[in-house]
Amino acid sequence: MAKKVLVTGATGFTGGHLAEELVNRGYAVRALARSNKNIEKLEKLGVEIISGDLLKKDTLIPAVEGVDTVYHIAAVYREQNVPHQLFFDVNVGGTKNLLEASRDAGVRRFVHCSTVGVQGEIKNPPADETAPYGPGDYYQQSKVEGEKLALKFFKENKIEGVVFRPVGIYGPGDTRFLKIFKFVNSGKFRMIGSGKILYHLTFVKDLCDGIILCGEKPEAVGQVFTLGGNEYVPLTEYVKILAAALGVSAPRKKMPLWPVWIASVICEALCYPLRINPPLYRRRLDFFIKDRAFNISKAKRLLGYNPKVDLKTGLKITADWYRSQGLL
Repeated sequence: MAKKVLVTGATGFTGGHLAEELVNRGYAVRALARSNKNIEKLEKLGVEIISGDLLKKDTLIPAVEGVDTVYHIAAVYREQNVPHQLFFDVNVGGTKNLLEASRDAGVRRFVHCSTVGVQGEIKNPPADETAPYGPGDYYQQSKVEGEKLALKFFKENKIEGVVFRPVGIYGPGDTRFLKIFKFVNSGKFRMIGSGKILYHLTFVKDLCDGIILCGEKPEAVGQVFTLGGNEYVPLTEYVKILAAALGVSAPRKKMPLWPVWIASVICEALCYPLRINPPLYRRRLDFFIKDRAFNISKAKRLLGYNPKVDLKTGLKITADWYRSQGLL
């Protein structure tokens, strides 16, 4: 009989790919979904849908009943118009509800999705799992608290627990990185600053392999793993590879950082009191000024994690998908 697993966030990008891969590997997959979410693709895959809400613990009880492994992917991601408290309500409180329901239902293993963002700005790249917490915004702080809660819960309760921290996830189905694809494709991209900071991504199919290993391997229990691609490159190199994937010339124009930084501060000061989302804000500049490079050797050593899609190939696959959807 196939093992039954629960995936939260299965109506989203990563969770959707994970649910599909689990089905392909013969698991009986159940998905927790809010009633207003599109579930048509999951139903076609044969995924069992349970309507529920992480903020309502009683709705989680039928979702975890008879489940061997929970893959907790769902979270509120950072958006300018999300109330700060909602990050903590869902990413911490919702995780607590699911952990308690899973324990009470006798779930064997709980795989919790955190983020490399819990480590904030990386001072000495590449960072491994032992680098200190350093959240830089409300979203990252909520993920720190959610991760700490999960690790503490695993120690205090009879449940096998694993935490994984994905590095920037991309691939077919993603829209977060669509903006930079559009800018490079149209020739409007401008490098802000030196472009020397390091950039690290994870192709979604490779990430799903790593997540499933977290749910299968005995060596994973009680551990925290960084899951990323095999390579990280300077931002200038990343943009060149992206341009090649799109079949356009690599952008050459640059802008100094500080004038743009000052403009972002002014935009925030003018827009936030009026409850307007600023067209330019400081967090958007993190892309140009903060290193994102991580050491994935622990996952390779203990899990046998082996990313197969190199950056050049993954960006080409993603660019082709965007075009097929009429997004470029």
